[in-house]
Formats: sequence, structure tokens, C-alpha cells
Amino acid sequence: MIIHTEAIVLKSFDYRETSRIATFFTKDYGKVSGILKGIRKDHRKFGSSVDRFSVNDIVYYQYRNSDLHLISQCDLTQFFFSVRQDLKKAIAAHYILELVHAIMPIEEKNVKVYRLMINFLSTLETTKDVTQLVHIFQIKTLLFSGFRPHLDTCVKCRKRIETKVWFSLKDGGLVCMSCPVNKEQAHIISKGTVVSILHVEKSDWPNCLKLKFTSTVKKELKYILNNFLVFHLGRRLRSAKCLSRVS
Repeated sequence: MIIHTEAIVLKSFDYRETSRIATFFTKDYGKVSGILKGIRKDHRKFGSSVDRFSVNDIVYYQYRNSDLHLISQCDLTQFFFSVRQDLKKAIAAHYILELVHAIMPIEEKNVKVYRLMINFLSTLETTKDVTQLVHIFQIKTLLFSGFRPHLDTCVKCRKRIETKVWFSLKDGGLVCMSCPVNKEQAHIISKGTVVSILHVEKSDWPNCLKLKFTSTVKKELKYILNNFLVFHLGRRLRSAKCLSRVS
């Protein structure tokens, strides 16, 4: 089966003497891996060098019995040059690639996540607040991928949250001050942080960008989002360590 779609390069590496293997997140088919035969021998064979977080039009032959397909055409459409020229922005771009690669299953279509990646990379070129943009992406990705923590009420008694609250990694969401919680795996956060997350979840991309997180909200978001991801993925993303050093 021959497939034509738009795709963002998540990662790529050399294979044997002349080829490369690349993993894409495609608009129509989700996460797809393929081999580009001869790309290193003849650079004119493809219209792209499959750089990470570049956007490409690809054509590939889908093998039924393998997760590695044959890429016959790959043409660059967006490169995000200004992102590559800024260390912090480049690290943030690599972080979202690693996050999507870790969370999203193979060949499962998710147009919302794809559009989120495009919006993030496009906004990253001009934004002055990389940290806030990363938090918005984390919140939206958790929502669109089905990993969303329980934030609407207390996860134990189902009461609405009216003041500060525990965010419990083990329980997967908010725990009110009246309910028992393992404090070694929980952190107190303000109602403002909860409201900010819910606002991002419910808003489209332009309205998300209008929201300005306070320093307290950013600090709390950094803790709960990063640790929530680590808890559920079972590991810390490699690029997250680099991002925390330049934030």
C-alpha cells in the first residue's frame, strides 16, 4: 500500500553505509518509521535531509508484516531555522519530539497531537516565554493522548476544589485536604494552578497563548507535569534534564 502524508521528523539515524532510518509523526497515520535507502550516497535523491522537527511531505510503501516501511519520497516543507539558532528553543523542540515519541503508540492517528506539534514549533520561532509554551504543550498532549490527570474534583471524595489541594502522582490527580494522601508522592498546589491547567485544556491554541502564568503557577506546573510524566512513563525524558538546566 502506497501512502502520501505530511510528517514531522521525531528522530533519524544512519543505517549501513548509504541509508537512514527515520521515525515520523504523521498527520494521517500517527507514528511511523521507515528507511530512506541511498539518501547518504546521493543527497539529491530526496528533497530533505530528515532533520529532527522538520516538516516533510513523505510517500512510503507500507509493509503489512513490519513496523519499518520503505520511504520513497521525502520533501522538506518547514525547517524552523530560527528555532535551531537558539539553544533553549532547540532543546524545547527536541523535548516535545521525545515526549510524543514516548507517549504515542505506533501507527495510531491523532490529528490533534499533530496540529499541536505544528502550532508549538511555529509559535516557538517567535515566543519569548519558552517555559510557558512547553507547559501548554505538556497539558494539551496529556489531554489529547488520554493520559490526562484527574483535575475536576478530588479523585477520592469527588468534592469540588475550592482552595489549595494535593496533587497526587499515585492517585493520578487532585486530592483535597480532607482525604488521606501519600505525602511522599504528592505536592500541594494552588487553586490558580488548577484553574490554569483547566483553561489550557478547554481553550484553542490562540487563546492558550493569551494566558500569562505567574511565577508561582510556573513553579507548580514544572513540578506536577514533569513528575506526573516521569511517574507514568517510568523514566525521565533525556531532553527534560537539558531543558531544566537552561530554564
